[in-house]
Amino acid sequence: MNRYQQAVALWQRKQITNDAELAEALNGHSIAFAYHSGKIENERITYHDTREIFEHDGVTAYTGDLRTLFEIRNAKDANELLLSAFAERRPLDEALVKEFQYRLTQNTYDTRRWQLGERPGEYKKHDYVTGKDEIGASPEDVHLELSELLAEMDGIPAEKALTAAAYFHVKFENIHPFADGNGRTGRLAMNYLLLLNGHPPVIIHEEDRAGYYAALEAWDERQDLEPMLRYLQEQTAKTWEKQLARAERKGGNQER
Repeated sequence: MNRYQQAVALWQRKQITNDAELAEALNGHSIAFAYHSGKIENERITYHDTREIFEHDGVTAYTGDLRTLFEIRNAKDANELLLSAFAERRPLDEALVKEFQYRLTQNTYDTRRWQLGERPGEYKKHDYVTGKDEIGASPEDVHLELSELLAEMDGIPAEKALTAAAYFHVKFENIHPFADGNGRTGRLAMNYLLLLNGHPPVIIHEEDRAGYYAALEAWDERQDLEPMLRYLQEQTAKTWEKQLARAERKGGNQER
């Protein structure tokens, strides 16, 4: 088995069935995910501040801007929603996607967006686009395109979980359904989809963002999913490398 396959096998041996088991399995992961996902779009986010908020619900001697503080606190709220949704086995539908986005962006919309009628938890009302090719569905098409995408995620076989997640993510970012927070929402929703299908969640590491953007562009320009699939395999292996090494050391000690 390669390192990616080993990470999947390690996760599946945990046989997680409820939110308490999931929270234990994600000990440390949730902080790292929130930090990397946030920093991809906001360079002012630090791991120290993220850890402080996740562990103590506040920071000391904070000198950054208020929006950054809200974004980190929102990431904690969104993580709590992920855990509770998993406990209830909520389907990944439009209502949950909107709730993820609301949790991640509440109190962070700028004045211009607010004056234009944009609100956290609601689809965009104007043409917000992304990427060098300025992709994004028109506001009137968002509901149809996203509902069709989510319907495609129903009943996927467990062995195709990562392929489905890769497809979901590139399509979600291509639709660009919200006025803000699309990247953070898409990454969180992708992980929830993976968890529902018995696959370990993945951290898109901020230092590897160039490969991430290239994989998104491969879909936007050529509808080529392979770069994102390979990228997510690499990032999954990197996400769980420490746990894999720990399990190997433990196994070696037992043999002796």
